[in-house]
Amino acid sequence: MRKKRATAAAKAAGVDGMLIAHLPDVRYLCGFTGSNAVLAFAGGRATLFTDGRYTVQARVEAARTRVMIAKKPAVVAACEWLETAGVRRCGFDAAHTTVAGLEMMRKALSAKVRRGMFVAVGPLVARMREVKDVDEVKLIRAAALVGCDLFEGMLTYLEAGLTETEVAATLEYAARLAGAEGMSFDTIVASGERSALPHGRATGAKLPKQGFVTLDFGVILDGYCSDMTRTVHIGKALPSERDVYDSVLEAQEAAVAAVAPGVTAGEVDEAARSVLRRVKLDKYFSHSTGHGVGLEIHEGPRLAAKQTQVLEQGMVITIEPGVYMPGRFGLRIEDMVLVTANGGEVLTPSVKAWIEL
Repeated sequence: MRKKRATAAAKAAGVDGMLIAHLPDVRYLCGFTGSNAVLAFAGGRATLFTDGRYTVQARVEAARTRVMIAKKPAVVAACEWLETAGVRRCGFDAAHTTVAGLEMMRKALSAKVRRGMFVAVGPLVARMREVKDVDEVKLIRAAALVGCDLFEGMLTYLEAGLTETEVAATLEYAARLAGAEGMSFDTIVASGERSALPHGRATGAKLPKQGFVTLDFGVILDGYCSDMTRTVHIGKALPSERDVYDSVLEAQEAAVAAVAPGVTAGEVDEAARSVLRRVKLDKYFSHSTGHGVGLEIHEGPRLAAKQTQVLEQGMVITIEPGVYMPGRFGLRIEDMVLVTANGGEVLTPSVKAWIEL
């Protein structure tokens, strides 16, 4: 079904073939998970090109797709096959094709078809991937719940004096024990003044006796990512710190409440941003409100100011406003949210209320 949809999308884009080299797109369309693959479409047929390391794996994982084990670069073999199959306008995703890669593709063709063969058609498969099917939602939900369990476990572990790297290592070890294939991205542990860094990856800095600790992490299960952020406070907080936390939580919950099919990504962003604007904290919110999640940690849609893309049922997005005050502190609260017919369903239901350790 996915390959048929990709073929239809290529036809609508005005091409009679397609070359797909971005590995998450390849996996989405045929199930292959190896590190070297190109999927080529011609005349409604799809052929997977890879190398001899994956002879058995490819035929097992891509059982419903023709597999060719190439003795030359997979992309070269794929381009030669496309020409032989009669393709004369082949679509490709320019966002994931380097200049050198495009030149290799062209050189693989004979001179008579080289000119005009490759046509940039945009991220057709990536757009398909934005709306998740039932099976994908099941996998993402499972990954999200593992993340929630990890956070709950960290609450009994966090204490002043631990280094951020110790915290990250402990969380990642627990993730592996829970069955994770790996982390969705480098775990963020940012504490004290470093909590004002939106992407403050773990360092040797020690957790403070009094201050915020932000944990931003995700796991990969069966290829699908999770993503969540929680911020806790060690020691007695100042009233001003609690006030900022409450404002960020209100902004986050307002954005979650705004999620629904037919709502634009920009409207969800504004729901969060308007809360922080009202309390004069919007200038400290320095990034977009969220993004799609799936086989990649960052997918479409992008939830940011003035984004006009309309949310659709089946999309899985993050809602993650934050406030970052350089030299003082910062905090972020993030959930994964499924767009349903009835609004947004939070997939990361662990506690967001104020926590003081």
